[in-house]
Amino acid sequence: MKKLLKLQFLLALALVVALASCNDDVPTDPDGGGSTETVVVSGAISSNTSWTADNIYELAGKVVIEDGATLTIAPGTIIKARTGTGSLASAMVVARGGKLMAQGTKDAPIIFTSVLDNIEVGQKSGTNLTETDREKWGGLIVLGKAPISAEDGDVETQIEGIPADDIFGRYGGSDAADNSGTITYISIRHGGALIGEGNEINGLTLGGVGTGTTINHVEVIGNFDDGIECFGGTVNIDDALVAFQGDDAIDLDMNYSGTIDNFVVIHGGDTDEGLEIDGPEGSTYTAGLFTLSNGTIMSTDGAGSAGDFKSKAQGTIENCVFTGYTTWIKVRANFDKDNACAIKTDAWKNMTDATAKLIFSNNEILNGPANLADVANAYTGVDDCSGSIDESPMDAAFSSGGNTLVSSATKGADKSEFTDWTWTDINGKL
Repeated sequence: MKKLLKLQFLLALALVVALASCNDDVPTDPDGGGSTETVVVSGAISSNTSWTADNIYELAGKVVIEDGATLTIAPGTIIKARTGTGSLASAMVVARGGKLMAQGTKDAPIIFTSVLDNIEVGQKSGTNLTETDREKWGGLIVLGKAPISAEDGDVETQIEGIPADDIFGRYGGSDAADNSGTITYISIRHGGALIGEGNEINGLTLGGVGTGTTINHVEVIGNFDDGIECFGGTVNIDDALVAFQGDDAIDLDMNYSGTIDNFVVIHGGDTDEGLEIDGPEGSTYTAGLFTLSNGTIMSTDGAGSAGDFKSKAQGTIENCVFTGYTTWIKVRANFDKDNACAIKTDAWKNMTDATAKLIFSNNEILNGPANLADVANAYTGVDDCSGSIDESPMDAAFSSGGNTLVSSATKGADKSEFTDWTWTDINGKL
């Protein structure tokens, strides 16, 4: 009899432990509407799919929205990604021909974060992770068919970090109006996992994304690598906030030729550039020009530089405010050291040519250096030709563009577009 009672007790205890384990996977709905299910997602999304705000979706590895499929994410939905590096890094990838319809609202933003985040359904922010909690998962990658200027004259290429034999990593093409979906009121937090030697995932990666795609009200906070990086493409971005990234806040490559309007960069801690801008890398799609307008680019501690314009950078920076830096705007000059240090096409030449392709117009330097000529400074990677740089044409181009030193800003971003819904504002960092 004693053995029977002991066996019954052990069975009952096992049942209690099992039920407790199940309850750990299904947290209580804070709104009192029942329970929240955690839906684990991995691999390909090959047909039209919808995610709803009453669930938490957990990315286990790479989740790929394939060509012809659309993922629709409801306002207020929380997506948490597992930790991991290399091939095990969690990320969401929108392949060419796939669509992401992620239309959050100010009252109900869509949040991409880590499984380590204690945020729950109905909340806009957790309480246990800070802006220094980076590299906890990968990020969001959107790939399209719009023009790019890759090396060797390639009109399409493979996004960094995805093996060449994974065809979902291809991007680029000839459709400038390509449509990869809609991304609005999205917050991407605590990402940037390592996927290869010296290669991390950006918060939001846009490869060859076209103007048919809608992107506005997007936040990237605490990413280990870049905040937003555009590899070519033509997509326009409105109302973007990048804060406390580990590398560059906004990085433009392969001759991105869209417009980014009303944006905020907040530097702090170990970081690199506010803006890192490259132009065409190859012989295709060399005519496109970017526009960066109405931005506030600020450092909280003087770390990093306001901007690095290099590799044939070409476009316009207008009505922006730069503040808080000790290193301001860097402009690369390139020389042929085997030909008497003759000047080659690069950002400096694009800025100083009679018909300029790199234009700084009506920007304000808030509490900057004593002289406007000290804001933009040229540099070269060719040591043998470092003495060939003549700063005066660049200084003349910068001063004639209506750029000014100010003690009170009148230009820059409208920060009200980021209040009440971003992690940055909710946690008092805006």
